[in-house]
Amino acid sequence: MKDIIVIGGGASGLVASIYAAKSGRKVTLIEKNANPGKKILITGNGKCNYWNVDQFLTHYHTKNPELLEKMITKKNQEEILSFFNKLGIIPKIKDGYYYPYSNQATSIQTALIKEAELQGVEIITETEVLNIEKEKDNFKITTTKGEFIGNKVILSTGSKACPKTGSDGIGYKFAKNLGHTIIEPLPALVQLKANATYLKEWHGIRSDVKVSLIENNHLIDSQIGEIQLTDYGVSGICIFCLSGRVSRGLSEHKKEQIQINFLHPFSITKEEEFITWMNKRNKIVVGRTISNLLDGILNYKLINLILKLSKIKRDITWNHLSMQEKYLLGTNLTKFMLDITGTNSFEQAQTCTGGIPLSEINPYSMESTKEKGLYLTGELLDVDGDCGGYNLSFAWITGYLAGTSQKGEEHD
Repeated sequence: MKDIIVIGGGASGLVASIYAAKSGRKVTLIEKNANPGKKILITGNGKCNYWNVDQFLTHYHTKNPELLEKMITKKNQEEILSFFNKLGIIPKIKDGYYYPYSNQATSIQTALIKEAELQGVEIITETEVLNIEKEKDNFKITTTKGEFIGNKVILSTGSKACPKTGSDGIGYKFAKNLGHTIIEPLPALVQLKANATYLKEWHGIRSDVKVSLIENNHLIDSQIGEIQLTDYGVSGICIFCLSGRVSRGLSEHKKEQIQINFLHPFSITKEEEFITWMNKRNKIVVGRTISNLLDGILNYKLINLILKLSKIKRDITWNHLSMQEKYLLGTNLTKFMLDITGTNSFEQAQTCTGGIPLSEINPYSMESTKEKGLYLTGELLDVDGDCGGYNLSFAWITGYLAGTSQKGEEHD
């Protein structure tokens, strides 16, 4: 009989197995891929953005933020940074984002696998778990390579996002069979879809903007960064950070809109400020058409589209525009509204929103409150983070909590 069985060799599963083994327990890690940590390799565009210095809880989204506070503590953050330092990972820190100094995600994957091996973790690869049952005080795990019996199980199978890495959502089924409820998993950190007629006209444009999520005509959140305008809608890090809430809102039949301020870099937020700014620009840059005045500020394809939607001719001068036309142009440049109709699929999503509610686990140990001896980590849980290393941060911390709790420590 195995002592502790970790199912899933992703970020949280590897860390959980390492800390459980450090606690003096016999640990077996079962992974369906040929090598653990496959999803780690594609994070941060292959560089692995594994941490962020800014760990404010506003970067994490869950229905139970009060429980999240007990997990992402200063002590736990310091433990994770110390853990990676002891693995030999030297961070390259850019704008608060942590990458391995090698700029290669393989550095993180290799270090974790090596540490697991050094701690005596038995790693069984290319093995798919088919079922988990509780039999008296033990768990019976049925796999494609036979049955395993374990005293405790740490379930770290990941979400439904990016299934090419092996994340097929099977962990939700196992958790549900063991008594848990599941908040419907939906794509997060993903592109957003729209059905506007002009999308092909702005395809390929990139612009530094402020984007705001408007849900049922109420402002929900705003992000600043580069947006990518596509033939299906919008993309970019700032869009990704809003996408989980868009997914959830659309599933609840709410009206979801993205408002774009293309003039945010110039600190222009409303129509009156735009008109004042253009009056000054028109006096400095003389003898130019409205298209000329906007040239050099915005992509020419975007200028043409905005003027078209504002029903303003490209060759007209600023002074010949009516105040109504100037105001409408200012609206389309600072408050451009896009109705969102959906998101791209789980195949394009980096993570999921939804999963097992935090209210169904002990936030200090990650043990299930539904089934004694069952522990849950990482993307299986109802927590999705912004872009910037937050989902990996959550994976490391929950893996650490699940693994180290095998010492049998109690918490109030």
